Amino acid sequence: MKKTAREELKNKKRIVIKIGSSSLTHPETGDVNLVKIERLIRVISDLRGMGKEVVLVSSGAIAAGRQALGCQKPQTVAEKQAYAAVGQARLMMVYQKIFSEYNQTAAQVLMTKNTTVDNTSRENARNTFDQLLKLGTVPVVNENDTVSTYEIKFGDNDRLSAIVSALIGADLLVLLSDIDGLYSDDPKMNPDAEFISQVDELSDALMSMGKSTSGSDVGTGGMAAKLYAAKIAAGSGTDMVIANGDDVGVIWDILEGREVGTLFTAHRSPDFTLLDYIESVHP
Repeated sequence: MKKTAREELKNKKRIVIKIGSSSLTHPETGDVNLVKIERLIRVISDLRGMGKEVVLVSSGAIAAGRQALGCQKPQTVAEKQAYAAVGQARLMMVYQKIFSEYNQTAAQVLMTKNTTVDNTSRENARNTFDQLLKLGTVPVVNENDTVSTYEIKFGDNDRLSAIVSALIGADLLVLLSDIDGLYSDDPKMNPDAEFISQVDELSDALMSMGKSTSGSDVGTGGMAAKLYAAKIAAGSGTDMVIANGDDVGVIWDILEGREVGTLFTAHRSPDFTLLDYIESVHP
């Protein structure tokens, strides 16, 4: 009997996991949630123990900097970059410490849009990821917010994670966010909105359903960004699942083929060019 698309997820080997700021912070204060990070690292370490390769795309640098500096949400680009400069170091310190407790080695990879637009830099980035995975590390990726401005930004880590997935030829991308998946309408506004479990074709009508909203005080990516990420991932041959990151154990449910989140099945586009997506990264 042919396996379903959900059942096929059990066999994925190279996995990219993206977790948003809203899933890594306490909603009351915006401070980094250390218990949540520890649970995430435990899951990733178990995946590594199963022989899977994992890349973590992690938001949270600005939130960590905000916590360290005792400030409110940054309003200007300069403030965001300063918060990120403080927070990225703190965030990686937490990842390094907890990963080491599970006998894993974390590696930091900071990227800007320019990293992937330039042909030589893009190839170097791909080779670096391949080598890091070959060495058994867990690359922890974030946008280099300290130097990125609008012109050289990916926009948000949803799109960044999809570009990383395409770059390294990932089998599966898991987007952990503050939503359960894709609905026919905003479920917070429309109680009759229907949940969509699986998407096999990203039509124009479906793409137009995305709304650039986020219910979090710390996040940046709304549903429009997630659908754009799905377009990149699916077009490059990577399955993608959007799921609620409130409980990171949902990763196990996804890899066991359970009906959680929204699955966007891969359908490699014959004319897929990663560079085209990167250059149009602000849809």
